[in-house]
Amino acid sequence: MSAPTANRPASGVFSATRAQISQRTLRADRWWSAPMWTDIGLAAFIIYATIRAFWGSAYWVPEYHYLTPFYSPCISASCVEGSSHLGVWLPEFPRWIPLGMLVLPFLLAFRLTCYYYRKAYYRSVWLSPAGCAVPEPRAGYTGETRLPLIIQNSHRYFFYVASLLALLNTYDAIVAFHSPKGFGFGLGNVILVVNVLLLWAYTGGCHSCRHATGGRLKHFSKHPIRYWIWTQVSQLNTRHMQFAWTTLATLAFTDFYIALVASGTISDLRFIN
Repeated sequence: MSAPTANRPASGVFSATRAQISQRTLRADRWWSAPMWTDIGLAAFIIYATIRAFWGSAYWVPEYHYLTPFYSPCISASCVEGSSHLGVWLPEFPRWIPLGMLVLPFLLAFRLTCYYYRKAYYRSVWLSPAGCAVPEPRAGYTGETRLPLIIQNSHRYFFYVASLLALLNTYDAIVAFHSPKGFGFGLGNVILVVNVLLLWAYTGGCHSCRHATGGRLKHFSKHPIRYWIWTQVSQLNTRHMQFAWTTLATLAFTDFYIALVASGTISDLRFIN
């Protein structure tokens, strides 16, 4: 940590009462590696998801009823025939509006306000802090009490929307077993089911879910069922970080696989029908 200069605020680690050390940090390890890889991972998913959201094609496989999670529910008249599992509710969209516009904002809001993702981008993007014993680039910190960070408190409400979307993805995965030729089962079904299971693990391990199931209980012994649910959610919660990253990968992979099959680039590996 270096001493305060004319361009640095004389507060925090740079205050006059703190030890004056010329080095920026005394850490000898690659403390910057974790923030860097977090930035790369988040940026890769954001870029891919944005491109696919505006791609406007290769999201539906009519032969096997595969629908990518990025476009579900597809309820616009712009959707290709057969992809509107819930019906057509809206007129055609102009090209600059993605077909998944009703879903993507809520998914983004749920992820951005997630406790783990807050930790991830606070440290890697805002450098608050970038690492232990690494000074922050700002003098003051008001927490999540002012705009824009006060919006983080809405996470508990986005959790319920995310649960409905996970339920919708479950419905899509079930529908995919019923092709126009009858019951069918292929590699795409495996990918869709695995993606849904991991989405439920991530959503079910959410801190808001843990609070909703048992956060207000004062006597666990009087509520054995809720206590059991709370313990299961708590087990998922311990792996929330792993599920947060895994579901980003499975969402992108599921969409990519369906795009390849829908575009005719590859054929789906079929086990039944």
